[in-house]
Amino acid sequence: MSTSGTKRSAAAALAVLTLVITAACGSSGGGETSPTTAPAPRAAVLAVKIDNVPAARPPTGLEKADVVYVEQVEAGLSRILAAYSSDVPSAIGPVRSARETDLELLRQFDEPTLAYSGAQAALRPSIEAAPLDALPPSKAPHAYFRNGDRAAPHNLYLRPGGIPHPTGRGNAAEDLGLRFAAPPPGGTPVSGRTVSYPSARFTFTWSANGGQWLVGMDGAPSRTASGGRLGAATVVLQEVDVQDSRFHDRGGNTSPFSATVGSGSAAVLREGRSYDVTWERDTAGSATSFTTEDGRPMTFATGQIWIVLVPK
Repeated sequence: MSTSGTKRSAAAALAVLTLVITAACGSSGGGETSPTTAPAPRAAVLAVKIDNVPAARPPTGLEKADVVYVEQVEAGLSRILAAYSSDVPSAIGPVRSARETDLELLRQFDEPTLAYSGAQAALRPSIEAAPLDALPPSKAPHAYFRNGDRAAPHNLYLRPGGIPHPTGRGNAAEDLGLRFAAPPPGGTPVSGRTVSYPSARFTFTWSANGGQWLVGMDGAPSRTASGGRLGAATVVLQEVDVQDSRFHDRGGNTSPFSATVGSGSAAVLREGRSYDVTWERDTAGSATSFTTEDGRPMTFATGQIWIVLVPK
């Protein structure tokens, strides 16, 4: 090959390489860019089991959670599992005991810390074997305190600053693979929805002025410890099979287990509309995906997400 031919070949190769690099880095036209660095580390998630009977309300610090799970427990009552990462408050509670449902839900996160008041003896081996950092008061006594203004057992609170829990590594919702973006097309206008357990009731009412779904429990507005309204940017009503587990509370009531591995229907509420979606979770180690009727991944409004496990 001639010298000029060699130079032309080198120039062509350089042009191709330049084109590839330019495409990878994006353009100045504002289009999407492809990542050129390693993915950000997954969120360091702190999960707290929160009491939710009337005597335990209002909760402290719940409004700061990235994701709020609502689940049915004994006697048809409800409890909350709140996941924190982007904003961890100085106090959270009241803290109550863990359930089998919590262990399956938390498999979706990357070795989260679980703060809880305790658990029945039969469940403790499962907690110890789970891929999480179990943190009851017996393991971190200085991270918990009793509120003298409330009666036990509704007066135990967590001081997250008292535990070696890293923060500031992203949003727990993104750790689940949920994406904050513009809403998909479609959806049905709706002003509110209600979910009932045998002994608990939740309402979610759209507030256009506040841009959120205001939460109500048992017919009353739900408030924070500082007096503000509890509200969610997105609410997921996820239909699940609720089964009797092999565990019981001290009163002999069977502990229900909400199965979150599998598939089913759900409704996603965002910005005053309801979207019918399908949820799917193949294994306990995988995250739950939510897909619209036309096969697209469901997107979520920026802000707190409530996921209510609704008995089929």
